[in-house]
Amino acid sequence: MSNDKATPNEEELQQETVIEEMDAQEVGSDADIDWNDEDESTAKIAELEAALIKSQATVKDQQDSVLRAKADVENMRRRNEQEMEKARKFAIERFAGDLLPVMDNLERAVQSGDKENEAVKPMLEGVELTLKTFIDTLGKFNLKEINPEGEVFNPELHQAMSIQESTDHEPNTVMIVMQKGYELNGRVLRPAMVMVSKAAANNIDTQV
Repeated sequence: MSNDKATPNEEELQQETVIEEMDAQEVGSDADIDWNDEDESTAKIAELEAALIKSQATVKDQQDSVLRAKADVENMRRRNEQEMEKARKFAIERFAGDLLPVMDNLERAVQSGDKENEAVKPMLEGVELTLKTFIDTLGKFNLKEINPEGEVFNPELHQAMSIQESTDHEPNTVMIVMQKGYELNGRVLRPAMVMVSKAAANNIDTQV
């Protein structure tokens, strides 16, 4: 009888041992799974953070590109406006330059005409009217004459054709205007041709 009772106890012990080993394996397996999940989560977070940083850099580059493109467009618009304004101001430059000899001839005709001669007087009045029309019309486009008699010589506006000693003028003064000059919107179209004074006794003014 004693042997029959011992056998079930051994079996129970063996079963308990097997169960404990299985439980241990399950616990170890669960622990491995949890560890692997944590590693995967960390790697995923790192990957997302890297993707976010890359996206932010891309957005910044795109913003910089947009700003540069906007600046380029603005600069181009400003240059176009300046070129159009310049073209508008000086569109008649060549045409006005070609008219200057005509105005010179009209002025000479008026100056040399005999205004006391009744036969010539009507013709001179017509020439004077034509000359005034020329001047007024070109004046609407900001064409201005350069007539510097008595002024200080300015090489940017005047062309010295001769230099003469003078006791009646300060050195470097325009004594005579041989031919008027003209400027268009502040740009010299033709410099005035002038005679300039210098100090007497060979005291030449080197500024001319």
